Amino acid sequence: MGQRTRLILLLLSIQCLVLTGTANDDYKALISLMDELKNTPPNWVGADPCGGNWEGIVCTNSRVTSIVLTSMNLTGELSGEIQLLSELQTLDLSYNKDITGQLPNSIGNLQKLLNLNLIGCSFFGPIPDAIGNLPQLTILSLNNNSFNGPIPASIGNLSNLYWLDLAENQLSGPIPVSNGFKPGLDMLVHAKHFHLEKNKLSGEIPPQLFNSSMVLIHLILNSNDLTGSIPDTIGLVQTLQVIRFDGNSLSGPVPSSLNSLVNVGELYLSNNKLTGPIPKLNGMNLLKYMDMSNNDFDAPDIPTWFSTLQSLTTIVMENAGLQGPVPVSLFSLPNLQTVVLRNNQLNGTLNISIAYSNQLQLIDLRNNSIVSFINTAGGYNRDLILVDNPVCPKTEVTKIYCVVPQSNNSLYSTTQNNCQPVQCNLDQIPSPNCKCAYPYMGTLFFRAPSFSDLGNVSYYKALEKSLMEYSESAKLPVDSVSLSNPIRDSSMNLELSLEVFPSGQDRFNRTGISRIGFMLSNQNFKPPPDFGPFYFIADPYGHYAGGPKESKKSLSTGIIIGAAAGGAVLLLLLLLAGTYAFRQKRRAERASEQLNPFAHWDPKSSGGIPQLKGARSFSFEELKKYTNKFSEANSIGSGGYGKVYRGTLPAGQLIAIKRAQTESMQGGLEFKTEIELLSRVHHKNLVSLVGFCFDQGEQMLVYEYVPNGTLKDSLSGRSGIRLDWMRRLKVALGAARGLAYLHELANPPIIHRDIKSTNILLDERLNAKVADFGLSKPMGDGEKDHVTTQVKGTMGYLDPEYYMTQQLTEKSDVYSFGVLMLELITARMPIERGKYIVRVVRTAMDRTKVLYNLHEVLDPTIDLQTSPKSLEKIVDLALSCVEESGANRPAMGVVVKMIENIMQLAGLNPDAESASTSESYEVTKENSHHPYSNDGFEYSGVYPNLKIEPH
Repeated sequence: MGQRTRLILLLLSIQCLVLTGTANDDYKALISLMDELKNTPPNWVGADPCGGNWEGIVCTNSRVTSIVLTSMNLTGELSGEIQLLSELQTLDLSYNKDITGQLPNSIGNLQKLLNLNLIGCSFFGPIPDAIGNLPQLTILSLNNNSFNGPIPASIGNLSNLYWLDLAENQLSGPIPVSNGFKPGLDMLVHAKHFHLEKNKLSGEIPPQLFNSSMVLIHLILNSNDLTGSIPDTIGLVQTLQVIRFDGNSLSGPVPSSLNSLVNVGELYLSNNKLTGPIPKLNGMNLLKYMDMSNNDFDAPDIPTWFSTLQSLTTIVMENAGLQGPVPVSLFSLPNLQTVVLRNNQLNGTLNISIAYSNQLQLIDLRNNSIVSFINTAGGYNRDLILVDNPVCPKTEVTKIYCVVPQSNNSLYSTTQNNCQPVQCNLDQIPSPNCKCAYPYMGTLFFRAPSFSDLGNVSYYKALEKSLMEYSESAKLPVDSVSLSNPIRDSSMNLELSLEVFPSGQDRFNRTGISRIGFMLSNQNFKPPPDFGPFYFIADPYGHYAGGPKESKKSLSTGIIIGAAAGGAVLLLLLLLAGTYAFRQKRRAERASEQLNPFAHWDPKSSGGIPQLKGARSFSFEELKKYTNKFSEANSIGSGGYGKVYRGTLPAGQLIAIKRAQTESMQGGLEFKTEIELLSRVHHKNLVSLVGFCFDQGEQMLVYEYVPNGTLKDSLSGRSGIRLDWMRRLKVALGAARGLAYLHELANPPIIHRDIKSTNILLDERLNAKVADFGLSKPMGDGEKDHVTTQVKGTMGYLDPEYYMTQQLTEKSDVYSFGVLMLELITARMPIERGKYIVRVVRTAMDRTKVLYNLHEVLDPTIDLQTSPKSLEKIVDLALSCVEESGANRPAMGVVVKMIENIMQLAGLNPDAESASTSESYEVTKENSHHPYSNDGFEYSGVYPNLKIEPH
C-alpha cells in the first residue's frame, strides 16, 4: 500500500473516530502501545484495530476488550496510556522476557479488567497500590518478574480475585492483613490460590490471615524469610489441599489444628526451625506427599500413625531427630513410592520381609544406627541405601545396600507414535507424529506434585493425553505435544520440558502461539490432579508463519463519511496525518533495520548470514550509552577476540558486552558461531545470550552479566573468593550439566571445543555457567560420530586423540572437562613449569594410600577432612575422562550422574542451592596462598606443532 493511500485512509479513519467519540481513546492507547513496545505484530497497520484484524486484539462493539500477546518477543515498556482502554477485560503479555520498566499506576483505571497476566516478563519496581482499584479482577499473575517492595495491602480490595500469583519476584516485608484502617489478603475470601513463594517476605505469618470464610486450596509460601510460629488459625481454612511453608525460618511447635485439614494432599514443612513433638496428622486421610525434614523436633520414635495414611506416596523426614526402630508396617502402605529417613538416630533391625508396596522405589536410611537387616529371598529388590549404618560391614548380603546406587530413573521423553521416523533440517524437530516442525517450547513447573517416582511413565502419559484433549476441545492448532526431562529442582518443584507441535504446517502463526500461551498463562488448562498447581515459562519463538494479510477495505464508505465531516477540521487532520506519516516512516526504517540487521554481512569472509532464534539486535549507539562510551572503568576483561565491558540496560539489568577488535581475523566466524548457537540453547548452566550488535562496522555479543568472574580467578585467588570442597563439587556438577545439555539435549548436538577454567563463570551464588562458544561446533545430520575439522582449542586442555586424528567428538569435551576437574582439585594450571597436570597426578597417585598419596599435589586450601572418599572418587572420575582413547571416556551424561552420586556420598544435595552468596566467602588476597598464583605458562611440548592463539 503506497504512502499516499495510507494518508488517505488515516484521514478518513480519524474523521470517523472524531464522529464516533470514545473509540478514539482505544486507538490512541494502541498507538501509544506501539510507540513503547518494539516487535509488535506486523499487521498492526491502518487506523481501525477492530475492523482491521490486528493480531492479538479482540473487540466487542468496536471497543477493545482483550489484548493477548503472549510469546511475541516484544521489547520495551508498557505505556501508561493503557488506561484509555476503558472496556479492556483481558491483558496478557506473558512470556515476553524483554518487556521491562515499572507497571504504570494507570493500570488501576481499567475498571472492567478481569485478567492481568504478566508472567515471565522483566517488570521491576513496586507493584502499584492502584492495582487494588480493579473491582472485577479475577486473575492476577505477576510471577517471574523482578517486582520489589511490599505486597500492596490494596490487593485485599479485589473481592472477586480467584488466582493470586506473585511468586519469584523480590517482594519484601510482611504479608499484609486488614486492621480496620487498611485492607489485607485475609479479605480475599473468594481466592483459591495464594502463590507467594520465592520472594523475600519477612515477619510472622499473621494469625488473622486465615478465617473460616475462605475457600483457599493452595497456600504456597515457601522460600521466603518468614519467622515465628505457624498460626493455629490455619485450621479454619478447611478447603486447603496444598500447604508449602518449607524454606523459611519458622519456629515453635506445629499447631494441632493442622490435623483437622482433611483435604490436604501435599504438606511441606521442611527446612525451618520447628520444635516440639512431630505433629500428629492421622486426620489427614488424603495426605500423599509429606516432607518435614531439617527441623528441630524432639527426638521421637517414628509415629505409628504414619501407617494409617493409606494415600501416602512419599515420606521425607531427613534430619528430623527420629530414633528407635523402623516399623515393619511402614513399608506396606499401598501407594508408597519413596521413604527418606536419612541422618536420624534410627536403630535396631530393619525388616522388609513382609508385604511392602509394589510401587516402592526407594528407601534411604543413610547415616542411622541400624545394626541388622532382614529381607526374604525374592523380596524387596529396589533401591535401599544403608550407607553409614553399623549393619554395613557385617554381612555379604548388606554390602549391595552399602553404596549409593546409580540413579536408575531414566529420563522420560515422549516416544514417537506408530509412524516412520524422519530426518529434519538443522533447527527443526520431529514431532511424536514424525513430522518436522518448529515447536513452541518451554518448561512446565509443578509446585506440589503428589508423586515422587519420576520414572513412572503413566503420570506423563496422562499429562500428554490431558494436554491434547484440551487442545482439541479448544480447537487449538496443535498436532501433538512432547514431554521430556522430568527433574525435581532445588525448590522441589517438578520441571518438565514441553514441546507443542503445529497442525497442518511446520510452524505456528502468531495467533496460534498467542492462543496456546494464553491457555497456559490463564490456567484454562487443568492438569491431572497428581500434578497440582503449575506455571509455564516459554522459550522465545522465532519461526512465525505469515499472519493475516493487511485489510484492504473499500474506501467508498469512508469517502462519504470524510466528505460529510470535512470542512473545518480538514487542515488540522492533514497536520496530524503528516506528523503521523513521518513517525510511521521512521518506525518503518527502524523496524527494517531490526528485521535485517545483517544487511551488510560479508558471507565470503565470515560464512553465510547468521540464522538466529530470538536474539535481540542492539544498535551501536545503544551499547555505547549502556557502557558510558565503552569507558575503561567498565572494562572487565580481554582476550584474543577483543575486550569485554560491563553495561547496564535501562531496566537496571547488568550485561557483559564482548566487543571484537577490528584486527581480529577470526572474529567474524566466532561471532556468527556464538550468536547462532546461543540464540537456540537455553540452560541454567550456560551463559545466556541477551543479544548482539552488527552495526557501524562493529561486532559485539551481549550476555547476561555473571558477577563472580571466572573459575580460574577463584582458584588463583585473584577474585578473593574461597571455594571450599562443597562448592568445587557444585561447580563441577554445574559445568558438567551444561556440557551434557549441549551434547545430549541440544538439536543438533554441540561440541564446545574450548572447555577451560577461564570459560567457566560463577554467578552470584557461585553456580557454574559455561561460556564462550566461539569455537563450538554443531554435529550435523551426517556427523553422528565425529566431525573432521581443523584442530582448535587451548593448550593443556586439548584432547590428544583429536589433535592426532583431527576427528572432533563429544569425548574431546570430556577430556577437557577431566583436565578442568584436576584443576579444581589441585588449583594448578594444566601446564605449569613444563609439567602437565594429568601426568603429574598419574605419577604421584597410589590408590592403596589415603587420598591416593596426592597430598603434595592437592590444593592446600581444601579441607581434606570433610569427605576424603568423595575427593578420591573425583580423582578417579577425572582420570577416566582423560583416558587416551575417547572410547574409554564416559559420556557427559554419565559424568553428571557420577558427580551427583559423589556429592550424595559427601552428604550433599546435588540440587540444593548454595545457602549463601559469594559475599560470605570473601578473603583478602594478601592472606590467601594458592599454588595457582603463577600465571606464566611454560608449555611442555605435549602438542609440539600446534599453534593456537589465546582465545
